[in-house]
Amino acid sequence: MSQNVRVLAARSCFDVVDQGMSLSEVLPKSQALLDNALDKALLQEICFGVMRYLPQLEAVCNQLMSKPLVKQLRPLQFLLYVGIYQLKFMRIPDHAAISETVEAARELKGQSLTKLINGVLRNVQRQPALFDFDNAPDAVQHNHPGWLITKLRQAYPNQWQQILLANQQKAPLWLRVNSNKLSPTDYAAALTRAGIEYSRPIADLPAAIKLTQAQDVTSLPGYAEGWFSVQDAAAQYAAYLLQVDNHHRVLDACCAPGGKTCHILELAPDAELTALDKEPKRLVRVHDNLFRLGLKANVIAADAAVPDNWWQGKLFDRILLDVPCSAIGVIRRHPDIRWLRKKADIAPLCELQQRILQQCWQLLAPGGILLYATCSILPDENGAQIATFLQQNSDARLDELPQHTTQENGWQLLPGEHDMDGFFYARLLKIATNSETT
Repeated sequence: MSQNVRVLAARSCFDVVDQGMSLSEVLPKSQALLDNALDKALLQEICFGVMRYLPQLEAVCNQLMSKPLVKQLRPLQFLLYVGIYQLKFMRIPDHAAISETVEAARELKGQSLTKLINGVLRNVQRQPALFDFDNAPDAVQHNHPGWLITKLRQAYPNQWQQILLANQQKAPLWLRVNSNKLSPTDYAAALTRAGIEYSRPIADLPAAIKLTQAQDVTSLPGYAEGWFSVQDAAAQYAAYLLQVDNHHRVLDACCAPGGKTCHILELAPDAELTALDKEPKRLVRVHDNLFRLGLKANVIAADAAVPDNWWQGKLFDRILLDVPCSAIGVIRRHPDIRWLRKKADIAPLCELQQRILQQCWQLLAPGGILLYATCSILPDENGAQIATFLQQNSDARLDELPQHTTQENGWQLLPGEHDMDGFFYARLLKIATNSETT
């Protein structure tokens, strides 16, 4: 029996904000309890929306309630946010949003609070000025935690507001055409025949196609046949920047879920590629993607920071190092990241990134290329890491990227540029020493 969408939304948001679970973990389990595809989409829309506007939803509640609901009543507090989000940001008729939310309160064992919830929602309906936040704190105005706003303002004094605004937008659906199967032009023609609108807006990403409207990817032409993958355009640069040839030995050191792994093999199908990830569960997706696309790699569950446990002793010609990071560059795609990530997380992540970088550098052959990548826009994780690494490794040289113009120590893409995610790349060349060249 299908469950109440608003009950599931309230519980899911509670699990994220109060229990520290990610939406990518919580949402599929909640959607599995729904029979209807439209209900599943509605649940995602509400959960993503509450994550995007949480400070403003909290601020509205604070104006209408003497104190927030606590302890065992916390899911009902999130139900209020679910109701307010529907009234303010969705096209659901007001009467339906209110009545459905009040009904959901009963299922959440909040029978005694139905009058309160009804009253709060009707006040929101009647008082649009409740959403006047011109004089509110930055965290409320911009719907981001204060620590993150401070870091972005320091790093990007002229762009921080633009970044925060981009994070509030819904991310588009980007596809990467599998050039092993068909040309991007042929796949574009298949989309046209299916009546699906798209654009191909980025000249130096020939396989990138942006759909005008989000779709169920399994219903797109050629899904089962492996004609395409879902991958943001910013991430599609990785395989091109790595410059892999068919004779190369390649390491994708933090590979899950496998999008970049597969793209490398689409461009160089005969390359000898080792795909590594620390989490065995995440490698299931890697195997699935390789199988669907008809590609082969040596997939290993191991820690890139401890090569002694898995490395066979033969140097690699190319290494892709898409290191674990804060993921601050993909907030528009994962709006819960802003509440899950804490200021105290950044320093340990930077230590881990530097450790992986130093360890994997030892596995690179002289004359080889290591591409360092993150989906972060924090300089601590990006340019500062490369500066530290270059100071400590005399056999490393930063290679200028064609796209790289102004940033030091790499190429920083900001969220929303060409409708892409935020991403960072630095291409490092290993210089052969005199003893190695003789």
